[in-house]
Order: sequence, then C-alpha cells, then structure tokens
Amino acid sequence: MGSVALFEWDGGNWPKCGKHGVSQAEIEYVLSNNPLVLADRYPEDMETRFDAVGKNRRRRYVFVVFTLGDRNGGRVIRPISARYMHGEEIENYERQQRKST
Repeated sequence: MGSVALFEWDGGNWPKCGKHGVSQAEIEYVLSNNPLVLADRYPEDMETRFDAVGKNRRRRYVFVVFTLGDRNGGRVIRPISARYMHGEEIENYERQQRKST
C-alpha cells in the first residue's frame, strides 16, 4: 500500500471498528504489513472503499474496510470497519491463496 503517513480515527469510524473487539493497534498493524487489498464489492457513490485481509501480531486473521486519501503530501488511511474473520472465511481465503501460488 505504500508508505502511510497517518491513520485517521474519530468518533465516526472508531466505534464501528472497535465494536467487534479489534483494537486500533491491530488494525494499524494489519494495514501496515502488506495485507491483501481488493476494491470493495459494494462501492459507495461518495468514496472508493477497499477491503483488506491480513494477520495481526498473534497471527489472527482480520478483515478491514477502509478508504485512502492524501493530506499534506502523505497517505491517510481511514478505517471504516474491522472484524476478526470466521473459520469458513479463513479456509476460503487460504484455499484461494494456495491456488494463486
């Protein structure tokens, strides 16, 4: 994803991200450590959203929806929602990864 200058957290996005028990530090770690990033399947008219799949420091899979922006010449990531992935999702993801290698 390139270098990240800033993660944007506020009263709008943090409650949606935190309600599933994923911490800000976990989300930032996942998004900073080469996650699989895809365009969101359900794009909004107002902004481009992306889906990311990656692992936290404990190697647990995390799914994050986020937007990208620029501020003062640096990249800004605004997480929108985050949750731990379920077993079936993990199996499907790992199966797809094996097929692509």
